[in-house]
Amino acid sequence: MHFILTIALITQLSLIPKPNIDLPKLFNRALTISCQANFNKALEIWNEILIQEPDNGIALSNRANVLLVLGYTEKAIIEQTNAMKLDPMALGILLNRGISEEVLHQWNQAATDYKWILESNPTYDLALYNLGNVQGSLHNWVAAHHSYQAAALARSDFTMASSNEALMLYQLGNIADAELKLRELIRRYPLFADARAGLTALLWHLNLIGEAKSHWAAVVGLDPRYQQIDWLRNSRHWPPQPILDLTEFLVFIDK
Repeated sequence: MHFILTIALITQLSLIPKPNIDLPKLFNRALTISCQANFNKALEIWNEILIQEPDNGIALSNRANVLLVLGYTEKAIIEQTNAMKLDPMALGILLNRGISEEVLHQWNQAATDYKWILESNPTYDLALYNLGNVQGSLHNWVAAHHSYQAAALARSDFTMASSNEALMLYQLGNIADAELKLRELIRRYPLFADARAGLTALLWHLNLIGEAKSHWAAVVGLDPRYQQIDWLRNSRHWPPQPILDLTEFLVFIDK
């Protein structure tokens, strides 16, 4: 409640026109502060920009992103929809709305937004990746694999898309190809924890315990979040089989 009241006060104080404001500079400052995760301050600046330029769809979409992070998901979706009306050609706005819809598990709405983007730009890597996330959440592993594969092809350094592609192969039982994909990722990006964690689970699945332990030691040093199964399931959104195998591996090494 305090947060909402603060925003209302800032809006009132900003109603007086400020013709000497350097809006491009202010816009860049808002982007920088948003990226620094100072979201309350960022929201103040986006509010100020939108007082000066209420029809700026990009600014409205960026403010909606901040609202999403602050927990105002439904309001974020409304603002993204309004931003689309102001700037219907900005595919990034539709992508942002899809992300907000995913937070509310509105899978069909999010998928519709991502597919609409892909009709205009079939190689939009983030739309392909996010569509894969939605398809994975619906346990449509084959479709998710195709989407992640397309995202990785669209951007050769999109490591998380490639890792997800491998995890979908793993989930589908194509262990050999999943292993090849994960090993290639590790060869190219030796500090990429997700691929090493995935390979750890897969090696346990193949009963190659010694090598699994070796990769796991690197994972823990790179990103300890992979020790948290709830994080893997709810934030990283690994599919069930790799999670099951990694869980069994963690139980084994904790004995």
